[in-house]
Amino acid sequence: MLQIISLLVENKPGALMRVTGLLSARAYNIESLTVARTLDPALSRMSIVVDVEPNLRSQVIKQMNKLVNVLQATDLTESPAVCREMALLRIRATMPSRAAVLKEAEIFGARVVDQSTEGFALEATGDPEKLDEFIDVMRSYGEIDVIRSGSVAVSLEAKRLRLAPPVPRGNPSRQEEEAVESK
Repeated sequence: MLQIISLLVENKPGALMRVTGLLSARAYNIESLTVARTLDPALSRMSIVVDVEPNLRSQVIKQMNKLVNVLQATDLTESPAVCREMALLRIRATMPSRAAVLKEAEIFGARVVDQSTEGFALEATGDPEKLDEFIDVMRSYGEIDVIRSGSVAVSLEAKRLRLAPPVPRGNPSRQEEEAVESK
């Protein structure tokens, strides 16, 4: 079953590799992965859709939270969240079917981003099931090419993110030094 995971990670080299390495080492198939910088340039947000057995979901989140560079891993699968995906379609439509293509695009909330004598380039956003349906409808009008983004998700729960300040490595604190000296 598909699990939607939201990760807040430090924007550092190797962070993506650690996350994907954890999933591939356990033979979990990544269905989609989207990463982008947040408002804070030192942080990135990852949205991952992965095929995981339901009884292993919490274990995956715990393992992700232990990774270096991961500040917070959250399972959004069954919690209140908004999940969206984008699809770009290029459809080669005959002149008689062009009006119908535009009407269908309007019904699905898609917009025309380019047009030529050959056909249209359309942009649609929505939940993955809605996009599947839109693509199926567009297939009936002619030859299509489809490019889809990965899913992006945001939690609707009103909880504040609490991050602990980073612990300096290699510089023991004064208390640690005193504990070592007292032994």
